[in-house]
Amino acid sequence: MPYLTTKDGIKLYYEEAGTGVPVVFVHEYAGDYRSWEPQMRFFSRQYRCVTFSVRGYPPSDVPTRDEDYSQAIARDDVIAVMDHLGIEKAHVVGHSMGAYTSLHVGLDHPDRCRSLTIAGCGWGSDPETQAQAVKFAEDVADMFRKDVVSAAKTYASYPVRLAHKGKDPRGYEEFTRWMSEHSGLGHALIMLNVPLKRPTLQQLAPRLKDLTIPMLVISGDEDAWCLEGSVFLKQTVPSAGLLVLPRAGHTINSEEPDAFNRAIFELFTAADAGRWMAHKVTNL
Repeated sequence: MPYLTTKDGIKLYYEEAGTGVPVVFVHEYAGDYRSWEPQMRFFSRQYRCVTFSVRGYPPSDVPTRDEDYSQAIARDDVIAVMDHLGIEKAHVVGHSMGAYTSLHVGLDHPDRCRSLTIAGCGWGSDPETQAQAVKFAEDVADMFRKDVVSAAKTYASYPVRLAHKGKDPRGYEEFTRWMSEHSGLGHALIMLNVPLKRPTLQQLAPRLKDLTIPMLVISGDEDAWCLEGSVFLKQTVPSAGLLVLPRAGHTINSEEPDAFNRAIFELFTAADAGRWMAHKVTNL
């Protein structure tokens, strides 16, 4: 099994497929390296695709200390994966928690990014619901610490996931089963130290306004966690395009893989050709 070791001694499991321009996929809180299988199969025909499980998610290591987890550490782990594989610059694709991490990769290491895909991003960034978000995060951490199997079933049943269940019950069952195979401790420590403590999109706004990397923001129109945050990113980042998929929830890359893949393929090709913002007319 392929592993790399980070500077602080954590082993991360990764998989890669295909050759060509690199694409690095960063999974969500409820996912792992397997979450990107619809993308790995599609894009590895033309690209060098990399997926990995972030720390806290087996078969990667599950550190047991709070100080081994943070948004900055998650960002650094993406760079560690790229460095280990000799990838100088990649299309970085993130979903949910992974989308926040991808944003930080773009903000702090713009020279390593060909493009950014920011999917299902925005949970916890509404200033009016901060207290509820904190309570939710603490409850989720406690739930996973007690029993990962029952927690996975509960977490998968939240309203933003039910569009996936309605359209693709087989895929939804697989998503839930994979989550039940995770580490309950890892889930608890991740929630308490990454989503709960990371800066909100609004707090990042001064830096986001200067971000020029080609970016595609993707959200389902039934993703109450992230729809407003996705619009905020479109309005804040000069290079951002926004795709809202109808009748779609939070688990967007698995729920709507064809639409998701077509959209980010257009991003990749336009970004690599220097044409992502070609529609902006400046000589009127």
